[in-house]
Amino acid sequence: MGLLGPGLPGWDESRAVLAGEVPWEPGPVVVLPPAALPATERRRTSMAVRLALAASAEAAAASGLAPDTLETVFASSNGDGVVVGAILDALSTPGGAISPTQFHNSVHNAAAGYWGIAAGSTRASVSLGGHDDSFPMGLVQAVAAVVSRQVPVLFCAYDAPLTPPLDSQRFTDAAFAVALVLVPGDAGVTLSVEMAEKAEASSVGVLAPLMAGNPAARALPLLQALALGQAARIGLPLVDGGAVVLGVEPC
Repeated sequence: MGLLGPGLPGWDESRAVLAGEVPWEPGPVVVLPPAALPATERRRTSMAVRLALAASAEAAAASGLAPDTLETVFASSNGDGVVVGAILDALSTPGGAISPTQFHNSVHNAAAGYWGIAAGSTRASVSLGGHDDSFPMGLVQAVAAVVSRQVPVLFCAYDAPLTPPLDSQRFTDAAFAVALVLVPGDAGVTLSVEMAEKAEASSVGVLAPLMAGNPAARALPLLQALALGQAARIGLPLVDGGAVVLGVEPC
């Protein structure tokens, strides 16, 4: 597991909050440059890329597996909205210039590309976006790879706030990223994923504002169940109908 969000500075540090044992106190999200990247690439990373890589690195380290052995799935609703906003500003400003760094960070698979450099990985990678459904759809993609090919997969969902004027059209309150390393077999917590016609949305209590303010934070009901170490059935209704239902069985 890997986690980074307001008042949630890492998986181990946040388990007591997610389990309801200590109060949640929202705070600024501190995202450090990824140490695994060479200095040149490190300087080029944007906030969204750093957010995704921080959660991914924590999950990969905790798994005990070599990062270059993991296939990856990265899911984001906004992508790198700050970079896209800067490019749009440049295009709409007479004489505006777009730097090569901004251009290559604007693609939706920028986080996956930087992860490949940091991990030295040439494994298969998927980057997807699905508006408010990016987390459940990304998880379905990752689980499908684990089940069909019997390979370990690193799944990361992340989203960061947009800049004006894009933020007025797509509100994202705070930065949030979650990462899971999923492996075939039943050595640990068992996760099942089902498609359903409908499901009741799962509640997250006092963390509801965080879940409402970031698409990636739809992972919170799953994170709470894992932190509690309890069996759970979690409903994630989809925007256009249907639902993803997650089942958690502790080891």
